[in-house]
Amino acid sequence: MADASLQLPPGWVAQWDETHQRHLFIAFPGIDRFDKPVDQVNGHTQWDPPTEEPRQPSIQGPPPASGKRRQYAAGQTQAYYGEATPAQPSYAGDQHYAGATGAAAPGQATFFSPAEQQPQQHQPLQQQQSQTPWFGSVGAIGGNFTGGYAPNPAYNQPPASAMADQFSQMSIQQQQGHGQKQFSLQTVNVIGAFLDPRELLSPPPEIRLPPGATLSNSPTVNADYTYQRCTMNAIPTTNSLLSKSKLPFGLILTPYRSLNKGEEPVPLVTDQVIARCRRCRTYINPYCTFIDGGGRWKCCMCNVANEVPQMFDWDAATNQQGDRWSRAELNHGVVEYIAPAEYLARPPQPPVYVFLLDVSQQGVASGMLATACRTILESLERLPNGDDRTKVAIVGFDVSLYFFTIPPGSTESTMLVVSDLDDVFIPRPDDLLVNLTECRQGLEALLSRFSEMFQDTHNVGSCLGPALQAGYKLISSVGGKVIVCTASLPSLGSVGALKNREDPKMLGTTKESSLLQAADVFYKTFAIECSRSHVSVDMFLFSSTYQDVASLSCLPHYTGGNTFFYPAFSAAKSEDALKFAHEFGEVLASPIMLEVLMRVRASRGLRMASFHGNFFVRSTDLLTIPAVPHDQSYAIEVEIEDNITSPFVVVQTALLHTTAFGERRVRVVTTAYPTTSNMSEMYASADQIAIAHLLANKAVERSVSSKLEDARDALTNKMIDILTVYKNTMTASGGGASAALSLAENMKFLPILVLGVLKHVGIRASSQIPSDLRAYAQTLLTTLPSQMLIPYIHPTFYSLHNMPPECGTIGEHGVILPPPLPLTSERLERHGLYLIEDGQTIFIWVGRDAVPQLVMDVFDLPAYDALRGGKATLPILENSFSQRINAIVNKTREMRRGPYWAHLYVVKEDGEPALRLWALSFLIQDRSEQSPSYPQYLTQLKERVRIRTE
Repeated sequence: MADASLQLPPGWVAQWDETHQRHLFIAFPGIDRFDKPVDQVNGHTQWDPPTEEPRQPSIQGPPPASGKRRQYAAGQTQAYYGEATPAQPSYAGDQHYAGATGAAAPGQATFFSPAEQQPQQHQPLQQQQSQTPWFGSVGAIGGNFTGGYAPNPAYNQPPASAMADQFSQMSIQQQQGHGQKQFSLQTVNVIGAFLDPRELLSPPPEIRLPPGATLSNSPTVNADYTYQRCTMNAIPTTNSLLSKSKLPFGLILTPYRSLNKGEEPVPLVTDQVIARCRRCRTYINPYCTFIDGGGRWKCCMCNVANEVPQMFDWDAATNQQGDRWSRAELNHGVVEYIAPAEYLARPPQPPVYVFLLDVSQQGVASGMLATACRTILESLERLPNGDDRTKVAIVGFDVSLYFFTIPPGSTESTMLVVSDLDDVFIPRPDDLLVNLTECRQGLEALLSRFSEMFQDTHNVGSCLGPALQAGYKLISSVGGKVIVCTASLPSLGSVGALKNREDPKMLGTTKESSLLQAADVFYKTFAIECSRSHVSVDMFLFSSTYQDVASLSCLPHYTGGNTFFYPAFSAAKSEDALKFAHEFGEVLASPIMLEVLMRVRASRGLRMASFHGNFFVRSTDLLTIPAVPHDQSYAIEVEIEDNITSPFVVVQTALLHTTAFGERRVRVVTTAYPTTSNMSEMYASADQIAIAHLLANKAVERSVSSKLEDARDALTNKMIDILTVYKNTMTASGGGASAALSLAENMKFLPILVLGVLKHVGIRASSQIPSDLRAYAQTLLTTLPSQMLIPYIHPTFYSLHNMPPECGTIGEHGVILPPPLPLTSERLERHGLYLIEDGQTIFIWVGRDAVPQLVMDVFDLPAYDALRGGKATLPILENSFSQRINAIVNKTREMRRGPYWAHLYVVKEDGEPALRLWALSFLIQDRSEQSPSYPQYLTQLKERVRIRTE
């Protein structure tokens, strides 16, 4: 066989056919055997040895240079037409692609004007892609993407056997959607279906784009789903189809997520060349099309042709002609630009922090003030201060306001007291906000003795409203963050004073939702005023009694901040002090986006309808966020306004922001989704995690604007709608009676996730949940990223006493965790040891018959009777079992994104009833209070579906 190959004319390969026991001769794909255009050659095969030597395609000489057109390198320009080999970056998994090769004749000029070539000789690359056969599919891009790409000249020729296999499958693939991999719908009966909790960690259904959808073969052309995910990865072409399916249509965004170890940072475009559509202002991306020989590009959103910027093909670093195909914005779904001067309405703001510290008797006695000061002191080195522009101010408040001036280079500070709470003023505006670098010694000295200055106070009031006004006046001209630590209900001042309005008789009734709304309009109007001045507010709340979290959380809600709640906080408990210090320190040290404007654009026919999260909606689709912290999430509902005719749609999120080191940037997150007119593909591509995330956000909004009962009913009704439509349209039983409750296999967790939201402390029916706890839980439901939200509504349950021996040891990917169990108390054994956690709280459940050796190995106590339940810290003992369990606990705390540090509680099976019931409420498959068990809930759903289909 080797000899046969050597005797072949150039452009041919020979493949031995085992069936016919002879050679099959295959023309090299892309070489024109009969002077036909390259895109018409599909890879000729024949049994007879070839006698005609294929002629190499010739390249015409350059026409006269045009003064109106830029000139490109010959190789780059021909890449637009598919005739030459552009220098593209290589990506793993692209070995299936090969394209035409060609070289300029000796002595041919290096540059020529592409727009002046004859149109019949050259065609744009993507036009050729639509005509070129599909040679297989690329593997998952970013974990969830499979797209169709045309053969790319920059990649190696596949072996002849692989090529023959591709040719043999060509006609089949073309019949199945021209190379686009079809969705396969698999139906399961959710009643009795096995639910492995580890499947919740799997990526969503892959995004299967049609061939020719993208310019690049890069595996990162679609944004990773941790940045942006959709409730469906196949978008219906009409609103009627969407309505008929009953599937919610929305986006889940986490545009500023933290990077795990080993993850690549977001690519940065530093040349300040930004190509945007002149009509819809979309940023150029891998789904746009180059036309007119590369001189213009067509927007993938509105199809308008735009001029390519003059410096788009210039490499400013080397000061020479650049490679267009290697530009980050054409190869990555997430990119960041350094913004040019026209994107700056004012000089980029420095990081500014104003600390408002409660110095009242409650703040001092609880230890909150001392812990806060110590954490700030230890975090000064970690505050974002790359360019030495960071500014800091410290203000105390109780019945008065306490300001502090710190001269540069001095260790002394002066306290200024303002007692007029009705007309707040700044005593020395120029000296209170100090430069962190210049006044570092003075800040350290002040924080070291700050809590001692107020240790003998007897003031019990709180003028939080005037303190907020003072903090705003300090930084309103530049923007920044106001960080509030308060341990009591605001009670003084002409603005912001609140009263204890919690009535136990209202809990569990239709009037309870009023307790989840702001009691004073000041907290909303003031927050909007802060948002307009780019001032963000973070709230750290510590009261041991009612604190009106619903009102105070309005400030972070409209300014892009975060709310942290520590009920019954006491720094005398090391666990409380550790949790607050960790979370407070992480917030201070975390990078942030400042003075952010966010807009989500989508292809024609789609519209962003409503928004959920911490921001202020400035106009129809423009969101103002003074600061975007790491891992804060947003949910957006999408509507289909007009019928969609394109084979795919593109969604692009853009954030104009200032970095913590004073650089104005634009982060662009782009994702493309195929369209479909087939409802089965909609269900097969549904992302159950994104659906649950969106439904949780909608439930919170409904509970505040209407009633908690309405929110619960809406969740169940949506679940019934989906199940009913699926039964009628996707199953053989249709509208008839059936013993099964059918749903797509990729959606089988949706009923239990919805039940998890229904049983969550923020939504569930109960007359025992304080409104502060419910309001705080709702703030987490609307801000946590999906990676943290799912365990928050569907906790994790491990058995520790009988876990495999490798669990708790170090494996290839870190500490090995035990296999999770179904969330039911049926798995609890009286002699067992278990861990139950939701990302915010960890329970160590100890069975009443636990053997003394287990108690000794884990708790260093002689027997179960000596064990005390409650908040605790596990000792690290000199035995392998203790070390393995501590490793699992630490891994559980550290493996998820966000600043949160979970409290650990030891729960004895026959211990304190309240603590025991709290832990058991995490086992959402069991019946609890007014909520059904998971089997009962499925039975209720089945009955409601039966009634609707009769």
